[in-house]
Amino acid sequence: MVAACLRSITAVGSRLTTRAHGTSRHPVAVIAAGGRWPDGSLRPALEDLLGGGALISDLHAQGAGPLPAEASAGEAVYETTADLTHAVAAGTSGRALAAAGFAADVAIATEQNTCTAVRVRDGAGAFAPG
Repeated sequence: MVAACLRSITAVGSRLTTRAHGTSRHPVAVIAAGGRWPDGSLRPALEDLLGGGALISDLHAQGAGPLPAEASAGEAVYETTADLTHAVAAGTSGRALAAAGFAADVAIATEQNTCTAVRVRDGAGAFAPG
């Protein structure tokens, strides 16, 4: 399992493709985790959809595929979002961060490819540098 975010997309995509992941023999599942509503029910998270779409876009550009319709939809959402920071800030999580005094965190979280670290979890252990 590899953790990715907008800040590490290229590093994660490179790690996966150099190990031949994203092929029919070694498929990749991209899971946009989401969050929870105050009542505990699952809440889709725009920032996770955009991050997943960014990773799919990167993998697709590096030759991964074929893509199922769900992956293509995530890729399309990412590729057609002109201003990631504005989109995330306007979403549920961005508004909650702003209300809590952390509006600047949205800009940090939506910086693309500013991190080269790849966090990997092998088995039941904790994530470690990969």
